[in-house]
Amino acid sequence: MKNMLKLGCTLAFYATIACVGLAFVYSGTRTVIEERQEADLKAALADLFSGMDGFSDVTAEVESPANAIVFQTVYVVKKANVVLGLAVQATGPSYGGPIKVLTGVGVDGKITRVKILEHTDTPGLGANAASPTYYVDKVKKITFTGQFSGKSVSEPFEVKHDIAAITASTITSRGVANVVKASADAAATYLK
Repeated sequence: MKNMLKLGCTLAFYATIACVGLAFVYSGTRTVIEERQEADLKAALADLFSGMDGFSDVTAEVESPANAIVFQTVYVVKKANVVLGLAVQATGPSYGGPIKVLTGVGVDGKITRVKILEHTDTPGLGANAASPTYYVDKVKKITFTGQFSGKSVSEPFEVKHDIAAITASTITSRGVANVVKASADAAATYLK
């Protein structure tokens, strides 16, 4: 009994030391982490809208038109205080689980660019959706996400109709297309 009490106190002491140490490390690196996240966000938005120099969060003002698709963040992107468009970060169902997509929609009602941020789809199959070397049109060197650029938000975004599917990954292709379509529709509504 004495040994168990001694071991329990020793374990509690080390656990307390570990928690305090972790708290100090977190408080010391929190600012750096937040700055890094802000820089990553700016870089991602600059990929969607070249020349952008500012953005503001309007997530509370934009609703997803589809129950299965959740909007994490929505930003109005600007250049010299002129609105360029909306960037929508949304998650929807895919083959391997949720897929997180960042979609840019310009004020002209066209998709500027699509980026897949996170996915858990099968490597070599559904994961090709995010691959910069997998082409749905090898002659023109158009990637899966690249085919969305320039499309009007009024298009249907249907796989095997106006969206080329990833070979052997129709569910992933539909998942991405559904997230992009919901993001595009919501952005177009907001921009009107």
